[in-house]
Amino acid sequence: MTFDNARGLPTPGRPSSTSPDVSATPSVVQSLRRHAEGAVPFSVEFSPPRDEAGEQRLWRAVRTFERMHPAFVSMTYGAGGSTRERTVRVTGELALQTTLLPVGHLTAVGHSVAELRSIVGAYADSGISNILVLRGDPPGDPLGEWHKHPEGVEYAEELVRIVRDLGDFHVGVASFPQGHHRSLDLDHDTAHLAAKLRAGAEYSITQMFFDVDDYLRLRDRIVALDPAEGAKPIIPELMPITSLRTVERAEQLCGRPLPERVVERLHRAAGSGPEEDRAAVRAAGIEIATEMGERLIAEGAPCLHFITLNFAKATSEVLANLGYGVTAAPISA
Repeated sequence: MTFDNARGLPTPGRPSSTSPDVSATPSVVQSLRRHAEGAVPFSVEFSPPRDEAGEQRLWRAVRTFERMHPAFVSMTYGAGGSTRERTVRVTGELALQTTLLPVGHLTAVGHSVAELRSIVGAYADSGISNILVLRGDPPGDPLGEWHKHPEGVEYAEELVRIVRDLGDFHVGVASFPQGHHRSLDLDHDTAHLAAKLRAGAEYSITQMFFDVDDYLRLRDRIVALDPAEGAKPIIPELMPITSLRTVERAEQLCGRPLPERVVERLHRAAGSGPEEDRAAVRAAGIEIATEMGERLIAEGAPCLHFITLNFAKATSEVLANLGYGVTAAPISA
């Protein structure tokens, strides 16, 4: 598949002599099925690096996880498209320079439809056929008011249709175990998820959460509303807490406070002294993520998706606790 340079649209039926064939790339769902033969598969999320040091750290983590054979890896997309070029570039490098299956993120905020089509074309030129479609957070304040681009789209459902109409792409979307903070209630939130799936999304990855019951109830709600769409994989997203500062980051990413029992457990580990016992907090965070992973596996989760913040060690420890084989020691902190 090639793209018309003027419009960023695919030209079907004309294979490119220079671009990889995205139609030959497996989908996330296909990869999950292949990896599920031995154990519940896992996947990891990276973020585009800010500088040279960050790029080196990212690639150390990439090479560590590459030896562990995740089902796929994803690359985030900054609020308001702030990391657009880096996201597309690094995701393409993952496709061309590793054995990993990369998923590029795409958000609607701050982009016209023409720009969105152009970004999808850039992904295709790098051989990326798996795209995670998100409406996106406003720049500056992720919890602030969301404004549609004058020539853009209002909802992720519309963006799913745009990407699917552009060619042989496999699309995932976000889901929210506690409900999106802008949704009126859980029923409305579930209806939005069903609409995105009906529009052509093949799976969803949840927002990070710390109560497995929230994930299970989300799964129940979507199956009750639409059994056909509810049969599609809902991939739970986890992040091992390694410091009290990470708690603040987790709450910012979630848009929700962490469960009180989790916060109390981490604060007990931190101790009552003037300085946080970082080692104890980290150990407690690893234990919490491991316990969540154990229950999710027991409850039939199709995959465990980890936010890594471009570090490999904490996630690798959780995976080792869960019995995943690690072929080499992590080389990233």
